[in-house]
Amino acid sequence: MAEKPRKNPKNPIDAKLPETTMNRLLGPVQRFMHVQAASGIVLLICTVTALVLANSPYAKTFISIWKTPIEFSIGSFHIADTVGHLLINDGLMTIFFFVVGLEVKREIIAGELRDPRKALLPIVAALGGMVGPALVYLAFQYGEPGERGWAIPMATDIAFVVGFLALFGKRVPFGLKIFLLSLAIVDDIGAVLVIATVYTNKIAMSWLLVAAIGFVVTYSLNLLGVRRVPAYIVVGAVIWLAFLKAGIHPTVAGVMLGLMTPSSAWLGDKTFSAVIEEAWTRMRGGDYTQTKSYEEMERIGFALRESVSPLTRLETILHPWVAFGIMPLFALSNAGVTFNFSLLKEPVAIAVAAGLVLGKPLGIILTAFIAVKLGLTRLPANVNWLMMISAGCLAGIGFTMSLFINGLAFNPAEFPSFQSAGKIGTMTGSLISSLLGGTLLVVSIYLIKKKAPAAKTEND
Repeated sequence: MAEKPRKNPKNPIDAKLPETTMNRLLGPVQRFMHVQAASGIVLLICTVTALVLANSPYAKTFISIWKTPIEFSIGSFHIADTVGHLLINDGLMTIFFFVVGLEVKREIIAGELRDPRKALLPIVAALGGMVGPALVYLAFQYGEPGERGWAIPMATDIAFVVGFLALFGKRVPFGLKIFLLSLAIVDDIGAVLVIATVYTNKIAMSWLLVAAIGFVVTYSLNLLGVRRVPAYIVVGAVIWLAFLKAGIHPTVAGVMLGLMTPSSAWLGDKTFSAVIEEAWTRMRGGDYTQTKSYEEMERIGFALRESVSPLTRLETILHPWVAFGIMPLFALSNAGVTFNFSLLKEPVAIAVAAGLVLGKPLGIILTAFIAVKLGLTRLPANVNWLMMISAGCLAGIGFTMSLFINGLAFNPAEFPSFQSAGKIGTMTGSLISSLLGGTLLVVSIYLIKKKAPAAKTEND
């Protein structure tokens, strides 16, 4: 029988928080990482499938699926594009970014980003991990036609990184997993800001006003205590359309709506307990008809639902759909590029790969080292600098976000070869980063194990 992990009395968190509180704080993070680990495997399978099909005799049919025209018209209101662009990249990926907004808010309210001292390391490292790849990319492409893609290697793919770490199990310190998770979330914030500011062209102010009114309505519904999800879906759909028509990528609206989601439950624990006790008393005290029993169960169901915050409820419901539905579908529609070895020589491909392989670890480690040496923060428990270097390399796995920004930076009509080169560069850089990071992680784990017996002998 496996021994239960013991609490460390020297750890101030373990010393102050009871077991139930610790489980409540760590539970969402552990569930999140479990889903992301499995999602990373599914994402990898879909990526390989897309590459195989795009380089097979069925390539023309496979690619044509995503280029199928799709059109919506209501009176003079008209939207037309392709399945891959409108339905997946603009539509379903907005839900992905909505969940990103929920994750960011959870981390700020009750996660690693809540404590300024703890949050400083991943925040500083993430900033370095965004600036570093951009500078490396520009070193290759400044003043060139491909300069527009400088943001492609900036963001880290959470699903792939967590999935990769899952291969090592408990041999990887939990602090390192939390560090990478927090870093990737800050990365996502940076990517959204870049999408909103850099890859937004002319803005239609009238539609932006419609979006602003939509956000006011959403906030008002929250204040009034409206709990019906369909009401928010309708308003959210209007905001999505307004962003699309305004010329701002609608995924930005998804993040903003996620950040606006209430993080506290409408009913507290005491209220929920009182509802259950009163219901139990009534049900024991008299004969109940089927109708009365149904009404009582409805009251209990309402209390049960509203004792959990909308943020937690939505994240729990949507996260599996995003991880196992939307992200794999995005990989299928965007990773399918005809593999031509000559593309590896393209300047854009080299710049993207270099940004991920070199810029990411250099930016992360340099900024983290400076912050630690200045005494502003400290390394996570049981994590050394070799592990941090391996984490910096693993952060160079930028698959989902890199492909997404690549699609925004290089329109196929204007830059037909650049988009394919950007995809090849992303995949090559991510593959090299995973191999480098994995190798360094194996070495660091081996060195720790090698030192452990020696330390034990000295103590004896």
